Amino acid sequence: MISIITILIVLACVILAFFILIQNPKGGGLTGTFGSMSSQVMGVKQSGDVMEKGTWTLIGVIGGLCVISVMFFQKPEGVSKSTNSAAQQSSAPAKKGK
Repeated sequence: MISIITILIVLACVILAFFILIQNPKGGGLTGTFGSMSSQVMGVKQSGDVMEKGTWTLIGVIGGLCVISVMFFQKPEGVSKSTNSAAQQSSAPAKKGK
């Protein structure tokens, strides 16, 4: 299950990188270049808003998948609570000087 979630995270990161790269911080870029074409073809007049919403949505998806992936991690087999507490109990406390 963790491998499926990892693949989804990587895929969302690639799509997010694409969204970020085609945006220009000053409002131009590829969004401005192809914005007029997309409004004629698809009827979308505000492609910048679509790109911004897509960016925030993908950030949320990546964050959610990261939180969900933590639930599927397993503890290593060699580590247990009893061995850690036994190691701590075997050491003697320091003596106070008189």
